[in-house]
Amino acid sequence: MNVFDELKARGLIAQTTHEDEIRDKLTNEKVTFYIGFDATANSLTAGHFLQLVVVKHMMNAGHQPILMLGGGTTMIGDPSGRTDMRQMLTREIIDENVECFKRQFIKVLDIKDDNVLMVNNADWLLDVKYVDFLRNVGVHFSVNRMLAAECFKSRLERGLSFFEFNYMLMQSYDFLVLNDKFNCTMELGGDDQWSNIIGGVELVRRSKSKQVYGMTFNLLTTSSGVKMGKTAKGAVWLDPERTSPFDFYQYWRNVDDKDCIRFLKMLTFVPLEEIAEMQMWENSSKINDAKEVLAYEITKMVHGADEADKAKSAAKALFGKGVEGDENIPTTIMDKEKFENGMGIIDLMVDVNLCPSRAEGRRLIQQGGVSIDGNKVEDFNLIVKLDNFTNDEILLKKGKKVFHKVKIK
Repeated sequence: MNVFDELKARGLIAQTTHEDEIRDKLTNEKVTFYIGFDATANSLTAGHFLQLVVVKHMMNAGHQPILMLGGGTTMIGDPSGRTDMRQMLTREIIDENVECFKRQFIKVLDIKDDNVLMVNNADWLLDVKYVDFLRNVGVHFSVNRMLAAECFKSRLERGLSFFEFNYMLMQSYDFLVLNDKFNCTMELGGDDQWSNIIGGVELVRRSKSKQVYGMTFNLLTTSSGVKMGKTAKGAVWLDPERTSPFDFYQYWRNVDDKDCIRFLKMLTFVPLEEIAEMQMWENSSKINDAKEVLAYEITKMVHGADEADKAKSAAKALFGKGVEGDENIPTTIMDKEKFENGMGIIDLMVDVNLCPSRAEGRRLIQQGGVSIDGNKVEDFNLIVKLDNFTNDEILLKKGKKVFHKVKIK
């Protein structure tokens, strides 16, 4: 099975500019392709992970990836899928985020030597002369067609700044530059990037009379269409300092039963034949075994086999399967002094990032969703004292499956 058919069989491909030609080229040629990542945070997210899985499939098939860091485009901010303008970041913050992304690319994709090109569009966008840019790039774009694009339509009622309106031209120009520099002939991206990708394909065709291609991938959503990658604490990050390997593992272990098989296809490299066998488990308790495979495989790719083993062991320890591993549960070490006069349960939950705010903490307690060492917390004003600790630790539980250990010293 060629890589195009593999991606299609796994439910990854959403749209293509020239399906038959793309399939032929990915089967018979070595294609140089690129995918862009705007540096809007200091870590990649679960949504980015899907894009990296696609890149890995392409690499395994012998194609040449270019990972483009959006040091220039992040200065503007992509309006696609947004109801308001993105926060403007400083050049210094963007540069720091770019470096964080590079480190994560290297780890997740196991980048060695020169098997992956990493470029930063700040190198060409930040020195562009505006009048020249309008004459060479802007002349090829119809404002009427741009306003009809999905990425802009959703913003017109609330207001779209001219600042953001330039984003499509900048992303399209990236494709032109990469085609010139590296003979890049294909752009990949999430399906929310379709309009921008079409802009780049058209710009290269009009500017250079060359045929290039675009391909988008389905966004990471549940079967009901809800975008994945968020928890009560916020985004699911690939950085272990922002989302611990255990929490990351648990996020995927706890997906809805009806999403498990689809995510196995989209987000792992488990052979399709094996996944087809797991599909037989969908209406039985064995689906939990498939969810363990899903969580383990994704955690291994992001954090390595050792961390995936620890997370799996900790999860089994928590859920009473008699396996040692509770030392791998997310843990916060605190000073004993804080508990000599006692500490409110809600303050403690906020301190260890078990909930984002006091209001959320009160809501969780009111709904019966908080316990200490297996004992449900029913009083908002509960004070946690030293005598609540056994062997200098307590185990907090939020909901059915979120745990956090507090140790004192």
